[in-house]
Amino acid sequence: MPNRTQWRYKAEATTALYTWPMTNAGEVRVSQRGQMSLPAVARHRWGLDEGGEVGFLDVGDAVILVPGGVEDLRRRLFGAIADEEWARARSGFGDVDLANE
Repeated sequence: MPNRTQWRYKAEATTALYTWPMTNAGEVRVSQRGQMSLPAVARHRWGLDEGGEVGFLDVGDAVILVPGGVEDLRRRLFGAIADEEWARARSGFGDVDLANE
């Protein structure tokens, strides 16, 4: 198992979810004004000890946080989709009506 300085935030999903224990899971309290603190372990790993941008994506039942802000989040999401998958999505996955939406 790599040490913490080697993982950063780019662990593969199967490795991050199934191999390493989830010792960095927990809860944060949200204030009445909607403020919360990013846990120190995440701030250190993401290099945000002096502050910085964090992007978020609301996926309905969860919110995903990533270091680097919204533009970095978009770049990561779009980069994770293969060209052939983009082509299938643009064609409506075989559904003509969906392709026109």
